[in-house]
Amino acid sequence: MQSPVIILPGIGGSGPQHWQSQWEQRWQENSRPFLRLMPTNWDQPDLEDWITALDVALGQIPAPPVLVAHSLSCLLVVHWAARQQKQALRAIKGAFMVAVPNPAGPHFPAGAAGFASVPQKELPFPTLLVGSANDPYAHPEYMVRCARNWGAGWVMAGALGHINDASNIDDWPQGQALLTAFCTGLGG
Repeated sequence: MQSPVIILPGIGGSGPQHWQSQWEQRWQENSRPFLRLMPTNWDQPDLEDWITALDVALGQIPAPPVLVAHSLSCLLVVHWAARQQKQALRAIKGAFMVAVPNPAGPHFPAGAAGFASVPQKELPFPTLLVGSANDPYAHPEYMVRCARNWGAGWVMAGALGHINDASNIDDWPQGQALLTAFCTGLGG
C-alpha cells in the first residue's frame, strides 16, 4: 500500500499550474490517499494557524503520511516537529521538503515573520530537502546547512528558481522521481 500524502503548499496555496497541484490531480486519478493543508489564509500566513491546520490534516489521514512541503511549509514542518511529543512524531513517515526559504534572506516575505525563528535540531523522521542552484529565497549553502542541522538528505535539482510555477517545470518529473525514490526508501 502506498503511504498517504499531505500536500503542504507555501504562501498562496500552490495554484493549479504548480507541481503540487498537478501531483494531487494525478494521485486523485490513481486513488492514492492524500490531503492538502487547509489553513485559514494562504496569503497572510500565521504559524499557529498553519500548525493547527497540519494537526487537523494528520487527524484525518488513515496511516502515517509523507509530508510534501514547498517553501514556507518546509519551515512549518520544522516548527511543528519541534513542538510535538514523541508519539505524535511517529505519525509522520517522512518529509519531502522543496525550496526551503531562508528567513534572513532579502526576499523572505515580511508577512511570514512568525515562521522566522526556525528550530535547528534534528528532525525525528526521515527527511529529504530538494533545492535549486538559483532559488531567490534560499542560497544552496543555506539549504545544505539546514539539511545538516535537521539530519536530512539533500538533493540539488539544478537551476530551477524557486521550484514553482515560474520555474516552468510543469508537473516536475524530476521531483516525482525523487519523491518515488524517497518513499521507496521509507517502505511505501
